[in-house]
This record gives sequence, structure tokens and C-alpha cells, in this order.
Amino acid sequence: MIASRITAIAQIATIVNQDARAAGTALCSYTVSPSGEQTVATPVAPTRDDAEVAVSRMREMSADLRGCVVVGAGGEPLAASGDLERWQEPAAVLLGAADLAGGDRAESVHVGTEDGEVFAVRHGELAMVAVSERFTLASLMLFDMRMALRELAA
Repeated sequence: MIASRITAIAQIATIVNQDARAAGTALCSYTVSPSGEQTVATPVAPTRDDAEVAVSRMREMSADLRGCVVVGAGGEPLAASGDLERWQEPAAVLLGAADLAGGDRAESVHVGTEDGEVFAVRHGELAMVAVSERFTLASLMLFDMRMALRELAA
């Protein structure tokens, strides 16, 4: 009897909707028991500690990064390099201006100036804003930001 229970537990499958993940929606996974019942796992909002890990990863991945912030669903900064409060208004202004300019919610932003470059990426309800040195490879920075946010959302 114990062997049959162990076999049944080993056969429980976890299914992840990869289409939802690719579309940038919240990750939804569910477990299917041997009897065919589904149990849905509800996505949980990332903690400040999780966001701090994402900021640390960005600092490790990008030598040109001056600083970055992770913004939560309510527009509040969850974690940042440097002073968290200093990032709140500039991040909100940048994301708001990008939304107004396009008439829709901006998924990514890149602004280059003589002094440096600014990037913003959204993934689901999360956003990341980063400032880098001038001439940073934009595609790599945006890719790294998307990966950090995807991991944070998962």
C-alpha cells in the first residue's frame, strides 16, 4: 500500500501555461492529481526581499548600470539601488509620460541622453526602471530587465 501511494505521488504533474508566461500575464500553474482533479496555485505578489534580489541580479549582470528600482502593482517602489524614496517620483513620471505619449500602456522605454540612458520595462503588474552609462547596449539591458522581472513574478 505504501509503495502504491509513493507511485501515485510521483505521478502528480505540475502544468504551467507557457502561453500566459510569454504574453507577460501572471504565471498560473495548477497541479493535476492521479484522479484528474486540478488544484490552482494562486500567484503571490513578490516581497521586498524578492525585489532586492532582482535589483542585486541587475547590478551583477550589467557593469554599466548606475542604478535601478523595482516598482510594485500600486506604483510603490519595492526595492532600489540607493535610496528607495528618491526613485518613487522619477519612476512614476517616466512610466506615466511613456503611457501618455503612446496613448496606451508602455511595455518598454528607452531614452538616451548625452549623460546616460534610461530604461523601463513592465511585466504584468511589475515594472523596473534603470539608469545606465551612455552607449549601453540597449537590447541587452532590456533583456536583462525582462528576465529579472519574469523571475520576480514567478
